[in-house]
Amino acid sequence: MPNESAAPASSVLRLCVHGAAGRMGQRLVDLISQDEATELTAALEAPSHPAVGRDAGEVAGIGTIGLAVAEELPDEVGAVIDFSQPPGALAIAEACAERGVPIVVATTGFEADQRDRLHRLAEHVPMVMAPNMSVAVNIAMMLVRKASQALVDMPGGVDAEVVERHHRFKQDAPSGTALRFGEIIAEELGQTEHRHGREGLTGERPRHEIGYHALRTGDNVGEHCIIFGLMGETLSVDVRGHSRDGYALGAIAAAKWLAGREPGLYSMADVLQLDA
Repeated sequence: MPNESAAPASSVLRLCVHGAAGRMGQRLVDLISQDEATELTAALEAPSHPAVGRDAGEVAGIGTIGLAVAEELPDEVGAVIDFSQPPGALAIAEACAERGVPIVVATTGFEADQRDRLHRLAEHVPMVMAPNMSVAVNIAMMLVRKASQALVDMPGGVDAEVVERHHRFKQDAPSGTALRFGEIIAEELGQTEHRHGREGLTGERPRHEIGYHALRTGDNVGEHCIIFGLMGETLSVDVRGHSRDGYALGAIAAAKWLAGREPGLYSMADVLQLDA
């Protein structure tokens, strides 16, 4: 007997996870499989990856789901969610642009020329690209912008520092999220130098810099602390991830929002209507 509470077949979004064997990819496989509004249509990995050919559910630790990890984007995909590495993200974005398949790019660590290429691809396909898919992080970004705007003419000036903590396996530092926090602050307060850590006899802290400090510990899924140092007081905005589900659920929400949009480059602020 059919499940009358399930979403009609026409409303189910057929999703592909690119980077399905990674930590985030595994959580996506699990969460998409639990979501009645989505269907996991494909789970992709690089051709040389040992997970290729294995059941995606077994790779994710949720048991057999009858879908093997594959190498190529199949037909009949409603949207792709990418959590991989920059070269792989570019390759899948190019495939999506050729076919007109919406894509959520959650990979970080891109070089400037790689970001430029993604921006050009977004002229041909709907694309959400963000340094962080977490709802809480994106709300924190809005708060940091508002705080920066309020502190523009603060007597005595403002010192901005960004401290981030991630697991020992993370490949890039500082995190893309930390860099985006710094960009937001600089856009509002006008800092011109981004300093990564300090060592030795550095002298008095210049007003025109933002400091970044990257900690790598254990299995920490992600913490960011944005500090505004004023004369006589301190303001900080803190956001912490408790599990990878926050990032995965945000990416799924972005894919749902992206379906049916016009080609273009969108952000999580668009998805969450934070600028509305």
